[in-house]
This record gives sequence, C-alpha cells and structure tokens, in this order.
Amino acid sequence: MDSVFLAERLGLALLLGVFLGLAFEDVYKREDRRAPGGIRTFPMLALAGAMLYLLEPGYALAFAVGLPVLGAWLYAFVRATLQAGIPAEGMNPTLIVPVSSLTAYLLGPVALTQPPWVAVALAVSAALLLGARTRLHALVRVVPSREVLTAGKFLVLIGIVLPLAPNQPVIPELPVTPYQAWMAVVAVCTLSYASYLVQHYAPIRHGTLVSAVLGGLYSSTAATVVLARRMKEPGAPTGELAAGVVAATSMLYLRLALIVALFNTAVLEALALPLGVLGTAAVLLTAALWRPAPGGGDGKGLPSRNPLQVNTAIVFAALFIVVSLASRWAQATFGEAGIIALSALIGIADVDPFVLSLIQGSVPALSAQGVAAVILVAASTNNLAKAVYATAFGGWTAARRSALSLCLLAAIGLAAAALLLYGAFN
Repeated sequence: MDSVFLAERLGLALLLGVFLGLAFEDVYKREDRRAPGGIRTFPMLALAGAMLYLLEPGYALAFAVGLPVLGAWLYAFVRATLQAGIPAEGMNPTLIVPVSSLTAYLLGPVALTQPPWVAVALAVSAALLLGARTRLHALVRVVPSREVLTAGKFLVLIGIVLPLAPNQPVIPELPVTPYQAWMAVVAVCTLSYASYLVQHYAPIRHGTLVSAVLGGLYSSTAATVVLARRMKEPGAPTGELAAGVVAATSMLYLRLALIVALFNTAVLEALALPLGVLGTAAVLLTAALWRPAPGGGDGKGLPSRNPLQVNTAIVFAALFIVVSLASRWAQATFGEAGIIALSALIGIADVDPFVLSLIQGSVPALSAQGVAAVILVAASTNNLAKAVYATAFGGWTAARRSALSLCLLAAIGLAAAALLLYGAFN
C-alpha cells in the first residue's frame, strides 16, 4: 500500500473518529460523563481498527480478534450499568453506547479498503442518528403502526418482488416480461405513495386545490369524481372545486411525462411538446376557474386513501397484461386503426396500464410518434369521460365550467394526436 495513500486514509479515519466522538459527547455526555466513548476514545478505536487490519489484511484475523476484546469491554460496561440500578434521569443502559463504539472501531478498516465516501457516509449517518434521538423517539409516537406496515409493503414491492421477477417473456404472444409488468406497478405505486404521504401528513392550505393536485398524481379520474360529488354539498366552494377538477387533470400530463421518461425516451421526445402545451393550458384554465371561497375555504381536501394495497397492485399487474394482449391483438387484426380505437375505449377508465404496455413494447410495429399519438388519444378520451363524470356527479350548473375546460383540453389533445399521426404516416 502506497505510503501517501496510507497516510491519507489513516488521517481520514482519525478525523471521522473525532467527528463521531463530538456527536456522541453532545448527546450522551453533556450532562453525564460516565458513558464510555467520545472525542478521545472514538479516534483511538478507529486507529486501532485500522492498525489491526494492517497487521494481517489477508483474512483480517487481528482485526477479528479485536472485536471480542471490544465486545467484552462493552459488555462489562452494560452489565455494570444494569447492576448499578441508575435512575431514569441518569445514564440509562442503552445499546447505542456499545454500537457507537463498534462503529468507531469499524471506521479504520472501512477507510482503508473502501472509497472515502463510504467511510464518510458511515460516520455522518451515525452522527445524524445520534443527534436525532429525540425527534426519532417522537416520530415513533406520531407515526401509526399501519404506516410502518405500508412502508414495509412498498419495500417488498421494490426490493423483493421486482428483483425476483424474470426479465424474459413467458407468453409467446406477449413481448412484455414479468419484470416489465411489475416495474410498471412500481412506477405507478411510487407516484401514488408519494402523493399520499404529502397529502396525509403535510399541512395544507387551500386544501381543496392542493389535494386535487396531489390526487391527480394518483388518479385524476378518481379525484374528479370526489370533487364533483362535493359540489352538491351545502355551502361547497364551487369555485375551488371546479378549479380542482382541472388541476387534477393537469397532473395527468405530468404523470404521463414521468412514466414515459422512465421507460421510453424516444416516445418522450415525441410527447414532450404536446404534453407541455396541454399541461400549460390546464394550469391556465385552473387559474381562470379559481375562485377562493370567503375566509380561505373550508380547508377540506380529498380523502387520502393508502394506494399500496396488495390486491390493488395485483389487479394493476393483471390489467397491464390484459391490455398488452388486447393491444397486440388489435394491432394484428385491425392495424393502427385498431390501436387508436382501443385507446379511445380504454380512456374511459384508467389509462395507466395501457400507456405502460405501449411504451414497453406491446405493439412493436408502432413508431415512437404513433405511440405518442395513441397515448394522446387515450388521455383525451379520458378527459371527455371526466367531463361527463363531473356533470353527472356535480350537476351542470356547478360543474359546467370545469366540464367545458376538460372538453377543450380533449380537443387540443386530439388535434395534437392527429398531427403526430400525420407525421408518422407521411
């Protein structure tokens, strides 16, 4: 090992040990000096770990022998603390003290064998966890257990199911692989989960409009139905609700752009301008419809429903596969006209499975411009369906402005789709 390199890495271990010791003393030794470890002990532990590793780097036997020695010393401290029966206001027995010492001991070999950012990340993470003790304990009391289970489900979706899904086609007629199908589920669930967390836990002013925007990231169709139903409530802020319907649709274009960017950049290039125009038009229409209620509104937002139900993910994956098969059949039987007709029908409900199947190659005969045009047709049909839902649930008088705005957006989307199709076939 080069001497300059060795000196740099030992210096890094020493500095990170001092940093970790400062963080430890600030939390555990400001009022009580009896806890072992700190600004002197942690740098020495880091250097001891480094030197023991250097004595025998092949199998790290010397370093491994040091671990039980350190463990015996920390065990003696924990046992003595428990036997002393120190009152609650004193130095409570805690595993953080021995774990911090073990982290300092590991800093030495980590600094020698790994890139510098790994050792820095280890020390900084440990210091942040030490300093956030009060906040983290308060978080445990604030966050309900169901949210912990929800976060666990999300980790299962992205960390277990996705890596295990095979990335080879299992149905000859379907070019989309199980990995691609589940990746589509993960993409939609991530957007939905993020909007759910913000809507559920962030303080919201003008709750109707803000929650409509966040609800649009999850499902603009569902947001439209909920907002339209509220228009019939006595004293409902119809100006805010009408603007919220269009604001939710503006998020449809953002969601489509994010999903397409994740899977197919060629289609994104064809869609970028139309989606930008449609998103801008939706924002301008929202501003034109916005009529804040006296007194800042009722503060009510959309009911935030957890989007990570396992059955929901399974249903979405099944829909993705069914729509992919239907798209392949429609293209093979009726050509491009069949895909356009199918997109118009699917737009009545949820467009996400259809869009995801297209951009992942369920109809390989379609060019990038053709896929972009079909997506715009589905989004425009979805806007027409939402205009019908808004008037049906909210009444013509209260919902007419938002319904007409959605029809205008649908017309712009269909015109953009026609231009793309003309360019694709000429």
